[in-house]
Amino acid sequence: MDIRETIEKAIKEIGAEAPIVELEVPRVPEHGDLSTPVAMLMASALRRPPREIAGELSTILSGSGIFENVEVAGPGFINLRFRKDFLLNEMKRLIEDPREYLYRDIGRGKKIQVEFVSANPTGPLHLGHGRGAAVGAALSNLLSKAGYDVEREFYINDAGRQVRLLGESIFSRYKEALGGDHPIPEDGYRGEYVREAAERIVKETGGRFAGVDYRSAEDYFVGHGTELMLKEIERDLADFGVHFDRWQSERALYSEGLVEKCIGELRAKGRIYDKDGALWFRATDYGDDKDRVVIKSDGSYTYFASDIAYHWYKIQRGFDELIDIWGADHHGYVSRIKAVIRALGQEGDKLNVLLVQMVTLLRGGRPVQMSKRTGEFVTLREVMEEVGADITKFIFLTRRPDSQLEFDIETAKKESSENPVYYVQYAHARINSIFRKAKEQGIDPDKTDTRYIDSLGEKEDFSLIKKILFYPLMFEGAVRAREPHRVTFYLQDLAGIFHPYYNTHRVLGTSRETTSARSEEHT
Repeated sequence: MDIRETIEKAIKEIGAEAPIVELEVPRVPEHGDLSTPVAMLMASALRRPPREIAGELSTILSGSGIFENVEVAGPGFINLRFRKDFLLNEMKRLIEDPREYLYRDIGRGKKIQVEFVSANPTGPLHLGHGRGAAVGAALSNLLSKAGYDVEREFYINDAGRQVRLLGESIFSRYKEALGGDHPIPEDGYRGEYVREAAERIVKETGGRFAGVDYRSAEDYFVGHGTELMLKEIERDLADFGVHFDRWQSERALYSEGLVEKCIGELRAKGRIYDKDGALWFRATDYGDDKDRVVIKSDGSYTYFASDIAYHWYKIQRGFDELIDIWGADHHGYVSRIKAVIRALGQEGDKLNVLLVQMVTLLRGGRPVQMSKRTGEFVTLREVMEEVGADITKFIFLTRRPDSQLEFDIETAKKESSENPVYYVQYAHARINSIFRKAKEQGIDPDKTDTRYIDSLGEKEDFSLIKKILFYPLMFEGAVRAREPHRVTFYLQDLAGIFHPYYNTHRVLGTSRETTSARSEEHT
C-alpha cells in the first residue's frame, strides 16, 4: 500500500518539500481509516496555516482514485477513507506477491550497530536484562528485515569496581568453604550463585589459596569469577533465543591501548584539559551540563574514560548509526555520551539511545521483592523455565520500552484472552485449522487465486482486510521510529479483529467463491 508515496507526490504538487509522512489509525473509526498530521508538520517551513495546507493536499488526494473520502479535521489533520475497490485490488497484490508487498528495503545496506543487554558479569540475568534483551533482539531483527546491515554487540563491563567486588565476594565464600574467614565487602554480592562459584573453585583448585590474603589472589578470583558469570549469561541468552555477533570486553579496550589512544587524540585536539592535577573532558562545549573527569589526580581512569573510548572505537569501525539500549536508570548518561559523539566529530543523532524501564514480577497479584546485591531476586532463567522463552519475550514487548512493565506469572500461563501471547497464538491456530479443512475440501490456500476476492463485501471483511493491508505501514513506522513493540501491538490488534470475525462468519461451507476469497484473506 503506497499511501506515503501518494501523499509525498501530493506535497510535491503544491511545491513543497515532503517531511517523513506519519500515518496513524484514528481511535474513532468514524474519523476515517488513516490520518496524517503532515500539514501541521509543514506549516512552519511554508509559513502557512496548517488547515490551508491540509485543504490543498486534500483536493489533490481526492482525485487520486484511492480514497472514498478525504477531509480536514481539527488543527490540520487529514483523515482518509479508502475506496472498497482499491482495498480489494490491494488485497490481490498482496496475495500475488506477499514479500514484495509487505516489506521494503528501507535500510539499503546501511551499517547499524545495536548494543544491548551489556549486563555486569557479576551474577545471573534478571528480568530487566531480559526485557532489554527482548527489545534489542526484536529491533535488530526488524532492522535486518528492512535491509540494514546490523551488528549485535554485548559490551562486557569487566574492568570496574563491580567485578572486583564480585571477586572478593567469591573469595570470602571460598575461605568459608575451607573453614577460614574473610568478610564479604560491605557492597559485595551475597547470592547463592556466589557460594556456588566458590565451591566450583574449591573443586578446581583445592586449598591453593587457603593460606593467602585476598590481594595475592585478587587477579584469579576476579578473572575466574567474571568468566564463570559470563558463561552463565551467554547460556541464558542463548536459551532465550538472543544471539550476538560480537562480545566486546572493556578490559580489552585498556589492554589493547584503545583508551589511551582515544584520550590522547582528544587531548591533542583541545577537547581534554588539565585542572587540579586531573584531566577533564570539555563536555559543556558539546551540550552536557558540566565537564567530566577522565583521568583522576592519582592517574587512574574513570568509568567515563572507557565509555568515551568504546564509542570512539564504534565510530572507527564504520557504522552509519549506533543504537545503545540501556536501563532507564542510565537516563542521566545520555547527554554525556551524546557530547562524546559530537566531540568525536559526529552529529549527535548518529547515536540513538533507547531506555528500557524496570520490570515488576507479580505472583498472586502481588509484587515480588528483589535485590541483586543481596541475592534475593528471580532470574530470567527461572521465568523462562516457568512460562517459556517465547512467551517471556512477547510479554516484554507488550508495552513501550520506556513504560514500566508488570509481568504477571499467572496471566502468562493462562490459556485465555487475558494472556496476550495465547490470544495471538490462538488466532494463528484457528487460521491453520481453516487452511487444513480447506485442503480437505479441495481448496489449496497455498495456490495463488485472486478471482474471488471481489465477492467479499461485508463490513467485517473490510475491517480485517484493512488491518492486513496496514502491515507495511506499521512495519515501516516501526523501523523508522526504532520501535519493535509496534509489531506486537499490531498482532494483538489483528487477533482482536480476527477472533470476532471467526466467531460470526463462516469461512468454509459458504459458496465456493466466498470460501476461496476468505481462505485467501487469511493466507
